[in-house]
Amino acid sequence: MAGPGFGNRSGDGAARAPRTRLQQVLYWGSVLAVWGLIFLVVFFAVFARGLPDTSALYDVNRQPSITYLDRNGVLIATRGAQQAPPADLEALPDYVPAAFIAIEDQRFYWHPGFDPIGMTRAMVSNMRAGRIVQGGSTLTQQLAKNLFLTPDQNMRRKVQELMLAVWLEMKFSKKEILALYLNRVYFGAGAYGIEAASQRYFDKSAKDLTVGEAALLAGLLKAPSRYSPVSESKRAGVRATVVLNEMEQSGVITPEQRAAAVLEPVRVSRTLATQHAQYFIDWLDKEIRGLVGEPTEDMIVETTLDLTLQTAAERNVRRILDRDAGRGVEQAALVALDGDGRVRAMIGGASYADSQFNRAVDARRQAGSAFKPFVYLAAMEAGYTPETPVVDEPVRIGNWSPRNYSGTFSGNMTLAQAVAQSTNTVAAYVADQVGRDSVARAARRLGISSRIGLEPAMALGAVEVSPIDMATAYDAFANGGRRVEAYGISRIRTPQGRVIYQRGARDVASGQAINNPSLYYMNQMLRGVVTSGTARAAAIPGRDIAGKTGTTSDYKDAWFVGYTGGFVTAVWVGKDDNTAMRGVTGGAAPAAIWKGFMEAALPRLNVQPIPNGPPMPDGWIAPDPIGDLIGVVEDPYGDSTVLPDGVDPDQGEPYQPNAPADQPRRDAIPTERPRRDDPPDQRPEPTAPPEKEGNPLFF
Repeated sequence: MAGPGFGNRSGDGAARAPRTRLQQVLYWGSVLAVWGLIFLVVFFAVFARGLPDTSALYDVNRQPSITYLDRNGVLIATRGAQQAPPADLEALPDYVPAAFIAIEDQRFYWHPGFDPIGMTRAMVSNMRAGRIVQGGSTLTQQLAKNLFLTPDQNMRRKVQELMLAVWLEMKFSKKEILALYLNRVYFGAGAYGIEAASQRYFDKSAKDLTVGEAALLAGLLKAPSRYSPVSESKRAGVRATVVLNEMEQSGVITPEQRAAAVLEPVRVSRTLATQHAQYFIDWLDKEIRGLVGEPTEDMIVETTLDLTLQTAAERNVRRILDRDAGRGVEQAALVALDGDGRVRAMIGGASYADSQFNRAVDARRQAGSAFKPFVYLAAMEAGYTPETPVVDEPVRIGNWSPRNYSGTFSGNMTLAQAVAQSTNTVAAYVADQVGRDSVARAARRLGISSRIGLEPAMALGAVEVSPIDMATAYDAFANGGRRVEAYGISRIRTPQGRVIYQRGARDVASGQAINNPSLYYMNQMLRGVVTSGTARAAAIPGRDIAGKTGTTSDYKDAWFVGYTGGFVTAVWVGKDDNTAMRGVTGGAAPAAIWKGFMEAALPRLNVQPIPNGPPMPDGWIAPDPIGDLIGVVEDPYGDSTVLPDGVDPDQGEPYQPNAPADQPRRDAIPTERPRRDDPPDQRPEPTAPPEKEGNPLFF
């Protein structure tokens, strides 16, 4: 029995008529609408919190650009944002904006800011693939994200993007949204907007873009670095072809126009396409921030680089790498300095597009015999001369015995002959006699910044150095004995001419690092390396050339550091994974690169012979080879090193050998081959595999 209030009755006990189906639909529809409205209000109230101020729509927020000029004022590169005046949409060919609509948002003119069909299609594709393979954002949503939001991928940001896209559609016409998009989107290479991108990539105005160029720029937006026509030309061509296909299917271009666009080469700006000196620019980028802090305005950096010499260096490195690829030569580095330490050319690797790791500055590889000049400099400062008699024979220092490259011993010779033939036994014996700490001080004094251990094998180059350090150190032999510091910036100014930084005398870390007669003797011996020693392949007729080769154990590294009057170039070749090449020595590929570069550079430089340096000490007499041989009865030099006056004796690393360094014993060489520690693995970042080609544009 039902009590009061139960059952389908009215208040007076009469039965209530049941609701019709229509009334039920209206009733529950109203309930859902009210709750839906409440949900939407709360939803948008929550997600609208933190929305950016849309009054900043026309504000430009970009990173300052840095323009790099070579020593003659020639443009090398521009880094950072570049923004040209907005392009007039009416002035652009119809196919330019149509290319972006065809590949980015084909329903642009019909949706209200978001595209439910595109979002659904993207969601299905991503679910099938199990990862994000397709985006559903409209062109308006992309504009909202670029103008107001961060690139974070989360629900809050996505909802805010939808809200702002609808707001843009309500506030602006489709044509205005398209114009805003084309003038604000990022195209890579520091270019924001279609006009800046057109000028950066093609050296032309956007109104002069061809069909193929428009397709290439439209294809960039998916991933500007991945589809860059500079570093990824094949991939960019494939992507541009996809855009052309979409343009044809959308009726933007005819099949004939598409065929013509594929056949017509797309030529990228010469400055960008050649990638001149990009390793050098990377090196300077760090230095700029050390000099002026984080840039807050556009700057022009006047550098020491000579773009003509840089081009010659790139050409010769590429030629020898191609020639010797079969012998395992994969990478190379080159640094050329003038007598004051100005960097005139720098190569940091085989291809900047493939690897941005700068081997000229950041790699540390064993120097091999290219380190021996520091041994012999310490010997000259201890009283040795080029005519000092030495013996190439088995020698033992503690529990270590060096071997010669030839595997044989030549017996009696002069120190100059030992240098020319890069005799290991003599270098190890001399370093032990004058003191390896003296060798370390000599290397440090000339500019070697790496750690220098004092184990016996250091005399043979078991020291990890960079090419720029080696060039810096050898520069003292080339410029009259002065220590230099390698640098690449002469001046930094604004486009209006205000000077921000000017290199001056206070920035020069110069001083006499080598006095005479030591400098005279060293140049005499290092000339012999080129005229009759291991670097004969580097000789240039009519030029005063000196230098030293270096080859490490198992052919993992090969060097040649050579110089003439006031100009030095260091060259290294090897592999990033530190595995061995096939019989490549310093007198082979490195010397060939060096000679090819210097033959192109020397006529432009108009260099002089190697300078003699400071005056000789009073009473000095040039050595008499015959008299010296007759007069030597015993070793007059002892174990001490006396530095000449005026030389700064910077300290090396403390001597902490693993075994006592006994007096060298000349006895039979051990059967076990001496081992040397390998340098750490220097692997560049892996690169993405190329995409499958499909009738791509040609570059």
